[in-house]
Amino acid sequence: MKPSAAVLLAVLVALLLVSAVRGGDDDDHCGSPESAAHDRTRARPLKIAAFFSILLCGALGCSLPVLGRRVPVLRPDGDIFFLVKAFAAGVILATGFIHILPDAFDNLTSPCLPADGPWRDFPFAGLGAMVGAIGTLVVDTLATGYFTRAHLKKDAAATGSGTAAVVDEEKQAAAAAAAAAAAATEEGGEHLHVVHTHATHGHAHGSAALVAAVGGAEDEKDTVRHRVISQVLELGIVVHSVIIGISLGASHDPDTIKPLVVALSFHQMFEGMGLGGCIVQAKFNARSIVTMILFFCLTTPVGILVGMGISHVYNENSPTALVVEGSLNSVAAGILVYMALVDLLAEDFMNPKVQSRGKLQLGINFSMLLGAGLMSMLAKWA
Repeated sequence: MKPSAAVLLAVLVALLLVSAVRGGDDDDHCGSPESAAHDRTRARPLKIAAFFSILLCGALGCSLPVLGRRVPVLRPDGDIFFLVKAFAAGVILATGFIHILPDAFDNLTSPCLPADGPWRDFPFAGLGAMVGAIGTLVVDTLATGYFTRAHLKKDAAATGSGTAAVVDEEKQAAAAAAAAAAAATEEGGEHLHVVHTHATHGHAHGSAALVAAVGGAEDEKDTVRHRVISQVLELGIVVHSVIIGISLGASHDPDTIKPLVVALSFHQMFEGMGLGGCIVQAKFNARSIVTMILFFCLTTPVGILVGMGISHVYNENSPTALVVEGSLNSVAAGILVYMALVDLLAEDFMNPKVQSRGKLQLGINFSMLLGAGLMSMLAKWA
């Protein structure tokens, strides 16, 4: 999975939303732009402020864990990193449950949808969330299995000759020990103990090499796992970021935009912290890290620009727009809830280092609840 996949997904989401610009019929005035409170003169400066504020806060949140690698206290295996990651995971969990999923239910049960359609007879938002969670599980396991098998085959081919050399070394050491033992028997048993120690040392050397090889494979497997997690998490965040960016850019009501500027800035910063923590553990090269951070930072601001460009004709309450936004929001909610619970919280909470230390375990529980609580409070304004 490459960063280009996230780019293609963002473009697809934007095209789906833009296709809803003329989704409403001419005689459908449900929530049409003409019936909304318009004050474009006051709204435009707020949108520009939102563009730069969200851009800077997203960059700050996503860059802090990455830059923190140079600070000993913020190392990925440190206690502070566990606390920060638990806080960010709580934020992502609240984003899925409190911010995105209710919006999906509102979209897919809106009175502006056709009364004779199926939208009010079935909880499609719940279905979309379930599909998003199951789809993430499938992608998560298949991608992890594929990359793990590929790396194991590569390692096996690279270390095959090395393993054979270790075995030959052990055989040669054993043969030399046997010959020396025979000679020592003729001269007396005094030197036998020394020769036996040498043979044992040779055997231990070979075992240590094999243990080191197994340990390296485990480290590689963990790295692959974290890479899959970080990329799937970014895909889930991208869907929601495009939607909120276009919705903010298309809005004409300053009273709606004002609280959104502050709320979405904190929203992006907290989400960026969670994504940045996953990027650090994934051990990407510098180019991939910069690409992922830039893409996360630019998705919502670019969505705002797109929304500003189509604000004159975009009707967010047309049936097509409601169905598209509701479906994408529900799937994004399922992705983020799965990632927060399974790939972020469960993995860290069950870590042996956390399980063996009561204070650290209590700390990450509090940090997770704090992140979820603060993000839930933002729902009052966003």
